[in-house]
Amino acid sequence: MTIDWQSILFQFLGGLGVFLFSIKFMGDGLQKSADDRLREWLNRFTTNPIMGVLVGIFVTICIQSSSATTVITVGLVSAGFLTLRQAIGVIMGANIGTTITAFIIGINIGIYFYPLLAIGAGCLFFLKKATYQHIGQIIFGFGGLFLGLELMSASMQSLHQLADFASLTLHLSNQPILGIFLGTVFTLLVQSSTATVGVLQGLYAEHLIGLNNALPILFGENIGTTITAVLASLGASIYAKRAAAAHVLFNVIGTIIFMIFFTPFMQYVQWVSGLFHLEPRMQIAIAHGSFNVFNMMIQLPFIAGLAALVTKLIPGHDGHINVTTKHLDPSFIDSSPAIALGQAKEEVLRMGEHALRGLEETFLYMKSGEAEHIPTVLQLEAGLNHLDNEITDYLVMVSKQPLSRADSVRHHTLLTNVRDFERIGDHFENILELLQYKDHHEVSLSKSARQDLIGMFSLAIEAVRKSIEALDTASLSLAQEVTELESLIDDMEDKLRQKHIARLNTNECSGAAGIVYMDIVSNLERIGDHAVNIADSILGIRH
Repeated sequence: MTIDWQSILFQFLGGLGVFLFSIKFMGDGLQKSADDRLREWLNRFTTNPIMGVLVGIFVTICIQSSSATTVITVGLVSAGFLTLRQAIGVIMGANIGTTITAFIIGINIGIYFYPLLAIGAGCLFFLKKATYQHIGQIIFGFGGLFLGLELMSASMQSLHQLADFASLTLHLSNQPILGIFLGTVFTLLVQSSTATVGVLQGLYAEHLIGLNNALPILFGENIGTTITAVLASLGASIYAKRAAAAHVLFNVIGTIIFMIFFTPFMQYVQWVSGLFHLEPRMQIAIAHGSFNVFNMMIQLPFIAGLAALVTKLIPGHDGHINVTTKHLDPSFIDSSPAIALGQAKEEVLRMGEHALRGLEETFLYMKSGEAEHIPTVLQLEAGLNHLDNEITDYLVMVSKQPLSRADSVRHHTLLTNVRDFERIGDHFENILELLQYKDHHEVSLSKSARQDLIGMFSLAIEAVRKSIEALDTASLSLAQEVTELESLIDDMEDKLRQKHIARLNTNECSGAAGIVYMDIVSNLERIGDHAVNIADSILGIRH
């Protein structure tokens, strides 16, 4: 019998396309439903490695993508919200959470995916409310997942008659390393470990490969899925690179362990399958889930060692900044609101130090053009946003307690200080973007323009530094100095505008350079305004 290779290939690729689209579509719907709470869960509840594992499982089940969970985790490590040990726990949990899809695939729903597609499409086209749209997206993606599997399975049925395919499976039996390689490469290509497992379940269900062939491919899939974390860490901090390296090492070590104990593990899968009379697809799901659960249990006690290993493999220090809160103890809110306000002030001062450092790093980038300053600036700005939310929430809880008149004034002042420091972060981020635009578009500033910006930058940094010192010590003299510096910055802005117009008239600078220059000047002037706001709040309290 002649095999129509074109039909097999087209049907398989079409099924794979439908499967990949459906997984992403369903994951997007789940992620939109969860909204920004995913990052909050990862940030708030990963207090220790075990909690990290549980949160990693939960988040991955919610968004149906271990890759997405890992990318978010790498981002949080890079931003300073998670430690490396916490991140490793989340990654271990993500590996377990992703196996849920394999169990879903293992359930034989027959032709009921057609009504699911119809219901999902109905929600998407006829219900306009965002919540119902997200639900429709999830249902449609769920149905499409099974449609893709059906198409791929149908395309594989003809392979039974192919002698070369039988010889390939025999070769895989004798060369398990080749199976690991195939699983790794296929997952790298399709960027979805779920797709690899789905194809593997189809091949096994059609009796095209045996369990001894399927397991090495399954192990390779776990290695291949780490590429997403590696790609996400490129250009990020050293700590993010270490998190990605830990993901790779975790799965490589697991594969080595399970290849050493390959026969007992295969016998375990066969025993469980026989005990519960599992269908072939579910047998692969059990193997997939067991591998990741056992791998987590084996390596969880050695998280500290794994973190130390990747630190040795990727040495160095890139100024990692801890942007999580240190002083906000909720127990003081009820027992002593005055102490709680003192704790909040300490956190606001930390926020001010981050704002000052972000401004200084932006200044260094302007002077040197060295890209190493960019991640630090972005990390500090993200940290300021985080501290803004945390401190504001804490102060809102304090406001619900009875406060003296003096404490009420302190409370209001701290809220305004938080807003000013957060806005300083926005302005130095704006300046960074302007400098990056200048570099990417090869816009050059004249020598005199650069000297002007250096002078104004120095004044702005000094104003912010003195405003933090004044806030810390409640010094009237320092607050007054900030007011005087702000007046100098305002006067300097007027002079620089006039000098800019003169340079334009003499063609000393281009229009593009002029836009960048004046926007930087405007942002520095606004930074001075926020510094004097902090000083004014201190003068108001003292008066």
